[in-house]
Amino acid sequence: MAQAKKKTTSNPAAHHPVTLLRQQLGEGEGQWVSGETLSQSLRMSRTAVWKHVCALRTAGYRIDSSPRKGYLLREIPDLLLPQELQEGLQTALIGQGDIRFFPRTDSTNRQAKALAAAGAPEGTVVIAEEQSAGRGRRGRAWFSPPRTGIYMSLILRPDIPPQEAPRFALLAAAAVAAAVRETTSLEVMIKWPNDILAGGRKMGGILTEASMEMDRVEYLVIGVGLNVNLNRREFPPELQSIATSIREETGRPAGRILLTKRLLESLESTYHEYRREGFAPILKRWQDFTEMLGREVAVEVRGRMLTGEVAAFDADGALVLRTPGGEELRLFFGDVHFV
Repeated sequence: MAQAKKKTTSNPAAHHPVTLLRQQLGEGEGQWVSGETLSQSLRMSRTAVWKHVCALRTAGYRIDSSPRKGYLLREIPDLLLPQELQEGLQTALIGQGDIRFFPRTDSTNRQAKALAAAGAPEGTVVIAEEQSAGRGRRGRAWFSPPRTGIYMSLILRPDIPPQEAPRFALLAAAAVAAAVRETTSLEVMIKWPNDILAGGRKMGGILTEASMEMDRVEYLVIGVGLNVNLNRREFPPELQSIATSIREETGRPAGRILLTKRLLESLESTYHEYRREGFAPILKRWQDFTEMLGREVAVEVRGRMLTGEVAAFDADGALVLRTPGGEELRLFFGDVHFV
């Protein structure tokens, strides 16, 4: 396995005055921080400090101010802002460079593909609070209401041939399932190739898109959609019987900032494992999250319905379907329906 080319990236967001001010206020741990202290440590005027405090308040932070005491950070909004995601993020690559945050966008995958085509480095993350045209597999829409889910896409530039690109759908699914299970203790499962299920209902999905050169992958965009704090009645009527969320399954809301950090960390560690050891250990872990082996299924492939038993998943992650006549079909894509 060829090693991915390492890219060095700077993190301009980490040095933005608003981000630095947020860090300084957070280090106070519920204590007042004087304006003079902030002015000196950030090397800016007291007027500039006030201006950036106002910017944080506009973003949703609750900050008290006092002429004598200074500033006190009271409350952090449950928004997936770059400064919150990068605070304490245990990654070396993903999310350590540019994190593009959108209160609302059409599709994080579309934004990420545009950035990748313009040369954005590996590890760049696009995240939105709401999508107006979120996409799932095979052109389907992904329901993306504001402030209730995680909708993000990341750019990878693995040094691999095109035939290895489909593996990354399973790689991402294994990483997402592991992060959700670890963070929430939910026994989430995977339906081939990359649907995240809980209680038999769909909680999340992955959309992987690639740009190919003649014999190499130029870049991959991995999109993750995860239902976090939706109530069942908030789903459209046609989804209420087949979709679910972390809140529905656990009975309590989940912290999206912590969960997003864990997703980024899990995706990075799984990606590095793939570069070191290849796909075999990833596929084995992916299979630990599925209960499909031996089950009777119907698989819709290009408008044709194929039925049979799931006999295996091969070394590339393809589903091996054993038909009633004993023929074994190797499927790289399709919609699975349990019989």
